[in-house]
Amino acid sequence: MSANKHISNQQHVPRNKLGEIAENKYFQAIVIAIIVLNGLVIIAETYFVGNRMLQVLDRIIIWIFVVEMVIKLAGLGAKRYFSDNWNVFDFLIVAASLIFYTAPFVTVVRLVRVLRLLRMIPAVPALRKIVDSLMRSIPALTGILGLTVLIFSIYAIIGTTYFRDVLPAEYFGSFHASLFTLTQVVTFESWASQVARPVINEIPWAWIYFISFIVIGALVILNLVVAVIVDFLSQEGEDLHQDQLEKLSKDNQELKAEIREIKQLLLERKNPEVDSEEER
Repeated sequence: MSANKHISNQQHVPRNKLGEIAENKYFQAIVIAIIVLNGLVIIAETYFVGNRMLQVLDRIIIWIFVVEMVIKLAGLGAKRYFSDNWNVFDFLIVAASLIFYTAPFVTVVRLVRVLRLLRMIPAVPALRKIVDSLMRSIPALTGILGLTVLIFSIYAIIGTTYFRDVLPAEYFGSFHASLFTLTQVVTFESWASQVARPVINEIPWAWIYFISFIVIGALVILNLVVAVIVDFLSQEGEDLHQDQLEKLSKDNQELKAEIREIKQLLLERKNPEVDSEEER
């Protein structure tokens, strides 16, 4: 049995070593550098289309990603590896890179290669923190999103009804065209010169339409979205601080328990000595 136990321990040693490598900060720094290099290669290929050296370098980078994934899988174990959603995300991107690398669909291959840049998110803790906060804020943003759709739809219908004959059809000629125009207005992209002023020159009361939409859409709704996201970002910092306090409290309780045990042992050792002296 001891021989079998020794063999099982030897089998677990490589996994432990690989796990240490996978979680090493220098290993993570190397992975980030490779991702950045991958981005530079993709950018360079937009200038030197079909360059053989860049294609070879891109293939080498893919296999480096495969090696990294194998190290994490072997080091952390499949259960622990796939329990992290970001690891699943990495796995899917690397797998897609291998599957579609020799595919005849050039656009799909290019899309997968660009998506490899998204691996920068799980690799950099600051980016991962922001994205995690955004994902957690989605349920809170659904109400704001519903309100946004309602406001845009109402104003698009009004714009299509009253302004379709004032401007060219691409502005308020249809419902979807009006939605696109309102998106331009809410982003303040040439909204006054191209959209608002020509309409106001023909329909004087139209200023109420544009001013009210900007106040509601740009100043209220967008600020609500920003406020919710910032609240979740700050909440993550508070949660981290709370976790640290709970950990310190737990350590403090364990330390107090150990001190009580030591006192109890000292008292037990002292009592027999006192009893023996009394007997004498």
